[in-house]
Amino acid sequence: MPYDSRLPYDADRIRAAAVYCSDGRVGEHFDDFLQNALGLPRYDRVALPGGPACLAGHPEAHLEEQGVVDELEFLVKVHGLQRIVLIAHQSCAFYGTRMKLTEPRLELVQMADLVRAAAFVHRVTGLERIDAFFARLVHDEQSGAGPVIRFEQVRV
Repeated sequence: MPYDSRLPYDADRIRAAAVYCSDGRVGEHFDDFLQNALGLPRYDRVALPGGPACLAGHPEAHLEEQGVVDELEFLVKVHGLQRIVLIAHQSCAFYGTRMKLTEPRLELVQMADLVRAAAFVHRVTGLERIDAFFARLVHDEQSGAGPVIRFEQVRV
């Protein structure tokens, strides 16, 4: 059965892409942050398990690395990207399962990976504007509504 989206179509490009984990529990949070906090509606999406982890030189993600590099090079050339945003998130299963890491080392590796991934993206795309963020689950004590996702910038 066909479905017609009621959202208006806008052909203008934002010239930005985000590389983040494909974990569906945080997908809407990533959209909210990128669209509302960073002002990037309709950004290009590169979502895969571990997100930027595949660009940090891990042997466990060697195959994914080349695919993401090819995609980013394509997007820079064809969509005219000028900015890339990298996002890692707390308790990522890619790190826990594939890389066999546990806290507190897991988060430390993720932070270092964001720095390594940003340097790698700069090297392969030539882009200067690369930002990195870590998404953390925190308890919103003001509203008492339960946990929220907080995005913290990571210096790269």
